[in-house]
Amino acid sequence: MAAEEEDNTWLIELESALLDGCTAQEINVLTKGKKIPESLRPDVWLLCLGCQDAGNQMLSFDEIFDLTNQTLLRDDVKKFVKGLDNDEDEKLSVISDIESIITFYCKSKGIHYSSSNGWIEILLPLLSLKLPKSDTYNLFEKIIQLYIPKGCTKNGVPFHILRLVLQYHDPELCSFLDTKRITPEQYCLPWLRSLFAGTCNIEVVLFMWDLYFQRSDPFFIFFLCLIMIINTREQLLQMKNEDKITIIQTLSKMPADLEANDVSDFCSLAHYYSLKTPLSFREDVLEVLFSESGLEINSKLYSQALCLPVAVHELIESATVDATDADNVKFFLVDCRPAEQYNSGHLSTAFHLDCNLMLQEPNAFNTAVQGLLNAQRQALAAGSLAAGEHLCFVGSGRTEEDSYAHMVVASFLKRNTKHVSMLDGGFVAIHDYFGPHMTDCLEEHSPSTCLVCAPNNNNSSSELRQATVRDNIPAIQLFSKLSSAMKAKSQEVKGKLIEYIVNPNSTVSSGEWHVSANDKKEQRYRNVPPVFSINDEDDDSRSEMKRDGTDVDLLEEFIDVNSFLKEHKVIDKFPCQEVLVNGYMHDSYLIVTETHLVVLRDIPNKKGIARVMSRRPLSTIVKITAKKRHPELITFKYGIPDGDNLLIKDMDRFLIPNASIATKVVSHQIVQQLDNKVQ
Repeated sequence: MAAEEEDNTWLIELESALLDGCTAQEINVLTKGKKIPESLRPDVWLLCLGCQDAGNQMLSFDEIFDLTNQTLLRDDVKKFVKGLDNDEDEKLSVISDIESIITFYCKSKGIHYSSSNGWIEILLPLLSLKLPKSDTYNLFEKIIQLYIPKGCTKNGVPFHILRLVLQYHDPELCSFLDTKRITPEQYCLPWLRSLFAGTCNIEVVLFMWDLYFQRSDPFFIFFLCLIMIINTREQLLQMKNEDKITIIQTLSKMPADLEANDVSDFCSLAHYYSLKTPLSFREDVLEVLFSESGLEINSKLYSQALCLPVAVHELIESATVDATDADNVKFFLVDCRPAEQYNSGHLSTAFHLDCNLMLQEPNAFNTAVQGLLNAQRQALAAGSLAAGEHLCFVGSGRTEEDSYAHMVVASFLKRNTKHVSMLDGGFVAIHDYFGPHMTDCLEEHSPSTCLVCAPNNNNSSSELRQATVRDNIPAIQLFSKLSSAMKAKSQEVKGKLIEYIVNPNSTVSSGEWHVSANDKKEQRYRNVPPVFSINDEDDDSRSEMKRDGTDVDLLEEFIDVNSFLKEHKVIDKFPCQEVLVNGYMHDSYLIVTETHLVVLRDIPNKKGIARVMSRRPLSTIVKITAKKRHPELITFKYGIPDGDNLLIKDMDRFLIPNASIATKVVSHQIVQQLDNKVQ
């Protein structure tokens, strides 16, 4: 009874907040991803969309239905309503309301109605609220104004943006679709035009919109689309021999399979990916895509973009972000200008990869790339200020010189490297950002040879460039200190690269992360090895100790799941998704036996068959962590005792629906093993 009262507390708080005139963000905090009850949904949506005091705009409607294509509108409405389950009287009322609202909207805005623009589909969930027609119209108007991306037409900007987001998070899948000449507009046009109302059932749409409107983030629709695509990746990648139309049909039908019970997880995953996407990218286009400002955007900026662009302020300011905060994007900066330009001024946190090597010495370039990725992993493990999971490449910012830099970026994308971006404006943007502070903030800056200060490499014959200064004191102070303090760290990272290039065999490239004296250490908990702890926060800062793919040290082992569960002393099993360090997720099972933690991965199109991905002795688990914001995202760390410390050797990460139960079972079994050893 007490638990039931506690479960309903949020409803009472929500009702009270609505009466007090709360904000959409406050509602989001109260609901915590729960579905809004039907009785409260109208008030919540009116508040989130700012329609509470909008008034009755339809009073000015003359009730004359004389659009140039009125017959087309009426036929479309009748055709749509015919497929509904309502009785005949309700259908007539729905037809009347939809036609009235769309007709008045077209007249008041001076625009034309066109079939398949998503308006009819958008109105269906709104009509289910059973509000007065004036309120329904106000909600409809706001949704189109604030949440439907402008330019949802052939070769429109929203589809180029979605492709860049997909490429950023899943370059392999993006490349596959590109190879098949499949563009987002061919399968997700109805998704964007109707906010999935034209492709999902009504219960799914109502729940999805509950969560969407509370966020007050119009760009979130792109992450919802992204999850829809990524969740189909295994199926799509196995369709290499299928024709283009079949693949498009498979993608187009995906939203129809979504059930109301899946919506919360679906939106949580979309939120997770939004946190892993550079903020400046969407800020640059938000005003154009989701407003009636009349601003136009050059489609070529995104249709011809090699990869996702990042603004200089986000790149610089990310260095001031705490590396342990997993909800912030941290960049590993790769300066791929020629050596002479790099030596004339660069950020102290930048890793230099000479773009000229790619054509002049391909073998050395390939080796340097491997060393760069190795240095990135080492920097992450060490918690360096220069560390970051996301690669941001810096060119010169001069079009005539950046073709080689673009080739370097393309080579990483060809390797299916995730989280690849390029600094918008290149080094010129960095130079301008610091303005008069550049001497303090840039390392080895030489005005006489810097191509930004002296475009013709001749300071006497060229006027100094007038910089556009951005006032950001924390970043300026940080890089002033880094210009000297970071030299040692930069030299350390570069030294590791040089060592790797000189003796590449000294570094294991199998994907397994080996421990050295400088590796990350954890304080031991109790004096009994092995040990474990369960934290509320994930403090590993994505150290990338986890494999990027399958474990090459294990021989491939395929098993029948039911037989495996019967033959082994299984304590419990948990359906989950294994989250690899590159962000890919695979449907899996987490099996807890008396002595091991076993990970089984589903084999597509082979029901009941799974691949054994790992068998981890419970005795090696030293830490179990969960995120505060995403308690279902669980990380298991494995290590060995080292005096009073622990050496973390490896890690696994999973999205587990019953995470709290799973961690309790695992921790209980670890304690059981410890007790048995003591006895």
